[in-house]
Amino acid sequence: MKIGIAADHGGYVLKEEIKSWLASLGHNLKDFGAHQLNPADDFPDFVVPLAKAVASGEVERGIAICGSGVGASIAANKIGDVRAALIHDSFSAHQGVEDDDMNLICLGGRVVGSKAAEELISAFLKARFIGGERHRRRLDKVKALEK
Repeated sequence: MKIGIAADHGGYVLKEEIKSWLASLGHNLKDFGAHQLNPADDFPDFVVPLAKAVASGEVERGIAICGSGVGASIAANKIGDVRAALIHDSFSAHQGVEDDDMNLICLGGRVVGSKAAEELISAFLKARFIGGERHRRRLDKVKALEK
C-alpha cells in the first residue's frame, strides 16, 4: 500500500520508528517531513501536504503525528476529501475506516509508544470501508459540508 507519513518535532521520533516498521512490511512510503528534528517547526507545514496527497489519491492512506495528535487532526480535516481522526484504541482505528471511510490516522508522539502505534496503524491499514447504505448516506452528508 502507498502510505504517506508526516510529523512535526513532537512526532518526529515516533515517525522515524514507524517508517522503519512500515517499510519492513513492504509498504511504499512517502515521507512529507519533518526530515530532521527541529523544535521550532509547525505541524501544518507537514500535515497539510500529506492531507492533500491523501485527497488527490497520490497516497492511499495517511499517518500524521504531532505531540498530542490534536493539531494534526484539526489541520488534516481542513482539506476536502480527507477524513482524519485522532486515534488511541484499536476499535476506533478499524471502525473509523469501516463505517466512516477514514483515510488519515492521527497519533500523538508524546501520547503513544511505538508498539501501541504499530497496533493502531495495523488496525487502520487492514480495515476497508464497508460501504453499506447507511454508511454511504452518512458519508454523503459529511461530504456535503465540504461544498
